[in-house]
Amino acid sequence: MPMSSSDDDRLVALETRLLRDDPRFVRRFRAGRPARPHEYRRTRAWWLLAVGLTTLGTGIAVADGLVIAAGLVLAGIAVERCDPQRTRTRTGRRGGRPPR
Repeated sequence: MPMSSSDDDRLVALETRLLRDDPRFVRRFRAGRPARPHEYRRTRAWWLLAVGLTTLGTGIAVADGLVIAAGLVLAGIAVERCDPQRTRTRTGRRGGRPPR
């Protein structure tokens, strides 16, 4: 059964938005080797969490408040980056675009 023009328009809009939001995923998908969507790529966040916790542990061991604070900040940033619902617009607001 052929698709209506409104369905075609929706698919084109979806493809355009996906290409803008995650071009790496679209390129790999077109090549036949899909990558994980951007929301599920967290390798950097795990490394940042490891560095933050190591810094925190070092700060506790040497009893240096500045190093402890730096470790807590790094760990907090890493946890924020692990959030799969983390969507931001170009203006930096959380939650993405307002619904229509």
